Amino acid sequence: MDGGGCLVQQVSAAKCDPAPSKWAWRYQRLMLTPLFRLFLRVFLPFFIAFAAAGVWLADQDRRDHLAMMVNDLRTSIETRPEFMVNVMAIDGASIGIAEDIREIVPIDFPISSFDLSLGQIQDRIAELPAIAGVTVRIRPGGIMQVTVTERDPVILWRTREGLELVDDQGFVVARARTRQLHKDMPLMAGEGAEDHVTEALALYTAAGPLAHRMRGLVRMGERRWDVVLDRGQRILLPEAGAVQALEHVIALSQAQDMLDRDIVTVDMRLGNRPTIRISDRAVEEWWRIRQIEVGKTEE
Repeated sequence: MDGGGCLVQQVSAAKCDPAPSKWAWRYQRLMLTPLFRLFLRVFLPFFIAFAAAGVWLADQDRRDHLAMMVNDLRTSIETRPEFMVNVMAIDGASIGIAEDIREIVPIDFPISSFDLSLGQIQDRIAELPAIAGVTVRIRPGGIMQVTVTERDPVILWRTREGLELVDDQGFVVARARTRQLHKDMPLMAGEGAEDHVTEALALYTAAGPLAHRMRGLVRMGERRWDVVLDRGQRILLPEAGAVQALEHVIALSQAQDMLDRDIVTVDMRLGNRPTIRISDRAVEEWWRIRQIEVGKTEE
């Protein structure tokens, strides 16, 4: 009882202290941090796996072997029968257009569908002048289906290169061999005429009684139209209101048989002052009659 027992109690109390150590306390505090736990669960395993893969792929032979395995696996999948395309079917196209499509899309069948770029094929076919719309898709059974909508020509356009078939939107569909093959189709000529097909068709519709005499329309200076009739007659139409001016001429002709006379041109470019030019023969005849009348008057 001289104090030794007390010393033993103090040492025992120090050894049984439940408080954590300094490093244990810091570790527990880190584990309570969400960012640290995220690092341990996600980032640390990723870094370890990335480092291990980097060490393994550092060898060139291993990389070549891995690339060969990937290529073999890809080839085995792409060349499966369900992914092979064996034939191209074209619907909605005439024989000539179908031949043009096969010419611009030279594909050696059979071919894997993974090696086909349907978007590029569709864009290439759509560049054909005679094509208004096209869709390309892969049908079951290994068929590449090409569905085409052709442009319908509505008028002939005479150019320096020859006759062109043009649709209602001004697109050149194809080359016309001869006029006789399309004798029932209206005819136009002149630079820029293809940009005014709608107006040209409206003029043909408005021609009415003159339709059987019309030889065609000529675009003058890329600004206005001339109506060309048989017997060398022309109707010069204004830039604006061409249809109304033609209807006015037709009304005058029906009322006074104007176009049945020796008239060369009917100029309607000035709406408030139409001008008529008669032929030289008619001028000479008129002058001869005038001289006869003057001679009778003098007698």
